Amino acid sequence: MQEAISLAKEAAIKGDVPVGALIVDDAGTIIGIGANLREQDNDPTAHAEIVAIRNAASKIGNYRLDDLTMVVTLEPCGMCAGAIAQSRIKRLVFGSFDEKYGAVGSVWDLLRDTRAIYRPEVLSGVLAEDSRQILKSFFHEMRLEENDQSIDNVSNLPTR
Repeated sequence: MQEAISLAKEAAIKGDVPVGALIVDDAGTIIGIGANLREQDNDPTAHAEIVAIRNAASKIGNYRLDDLTMVVTLEPCGMCAGAIAQSRIKRLVFGSFDEKYGAVGSVWDLLRDTRAIYRPEVLSGVLAEDSRQILKSFFHEMRLEENDQSIDNVSNLPTR
């Protein structure tokens, strides 16, 4: 999870929502990595999980990621939970829950729904507070910057 947190911090430096993901084998060898690239790539599907899945699948030459584990700092959304199921990842480990968009226990639970064809093992709450703090700091800084820009715009208005 520490490596995923490092990837999240890199995403924040680049101006994207700080989420990091990696895919590892049972020995802990990193097979694929990903960080949010939505802003950088202007791609709404470039979530950290999708980037990591693409990276791992390319590396092993197969879209099926059987026997691999995804580690991600934030609970996956519906799109990412679907991609995790489609890639047949064996295990998902995530940090903090996402009360707005989470699809692995918060808003929905797509991966553990009894109607789902594929249900990976899920472990949540790993270094959750560390993951949550990165997100909290990122959005706090973003709000401060927006407020500064608003003040600048007001001071540039013509006076009567």
